[in-house]
Amino acid sequence: MATVTIYTDGACKGNPGPGGWGALLVSGEHERPLSGGERQTTNNRMELTAVIEGLNALNQPCEVTIVTDSTYVKDGITSWIHGWKRNGWRTSAKKPVKNVDLWQALDEALTPHQVRWEWVKGHAGHPGNERADELANEGVPV
Repeated sequence: MATVTIYTDGACKGNPGPGGWGALLVSGEHERPLSGGERQTTNNRMELTAVIEGLNALNQPCEVTIVTDSTYVKDGITSWIHGWKRNGWRTSAKKPVKNVDLWQALDEALTPHQVRWEWVKGHAGHPGNERADELANEGVPV
């Protein structure tokens, strides 16, 4: 099984506002940068989209390490999602989960892979995270 690290980040100019996402896929010596954006979005939607797009770019099941500076994404997928699914995609306060479309897409995108999550502090000089941040900012529509 191939081993891949995906560095992800989202950016938003205004929240909501124009936003971009970036994902840097690294496997051995190979790197594949991905980015995109939306005219009206939020930073959390872009953070989620970065991970989904990174995973969807893999053409076979892989051992994946996802590196993100988003506690929203990491906590959501490793802790909160189990309760949301049990509660019919509602929070513990019985409110609809925000960004449910993306959480469901992420849940599905994870299925074929063995995934480990790693949180890093944003804007702290971590090379992979800094590159993902650059890609996310490049993806913001002007």
